[in-house]
Amino acid sequence: MKKKILIVSAPYYTNVVDQLVVGAKKYFQDKTDVHIHETTAPGAFEIPYIINNKSNHFDAFVALGCIIRGETYHFELIANEVTRKIIDLSLSFKKPIGFGILTCDNIQQAKERSNVMKNDKGGEAARACYNLLLNGQ
Repeated sequence: MKKKILIVSAPYYTNVVDQLVVGAKKYFQDKTDVHIHETTAPGAFEIPYIINNKSNHFDAFVALGCIIRGETYHFELIANEVTRKIIDLSLSFKKPIGFGILTCDNIQQAKERSNVMKNDKGGEAARACYNLLLNGQ
């Protein structure tokens, strides 16, 4: 039976997050033992809420988004809380969550990290999720 994986993306920075999603889907494209579903969240902060609500329907998740540092403390609050909550959910539900939420100083850095041909952080998050799901490591 195929494992069900949900990709949850927050396309606030559309160009960046679209590349993360492309990378994740590209990684999964030749995997015949999983079935991929997609949904979006308004922003990175809402990704844990969606994962929590969908936890009984999927075997694993890939969280994709981007948080860019601004002039206020908001960046640290969102980045820290989203990261903490995703770890908490993964441990609580005992289900893998590939973490592909970029926390960058600027948009150029985010574009480089999300680029499928360069850093491919979306593909990395998908690979981590898949390896944990199927190998339990």
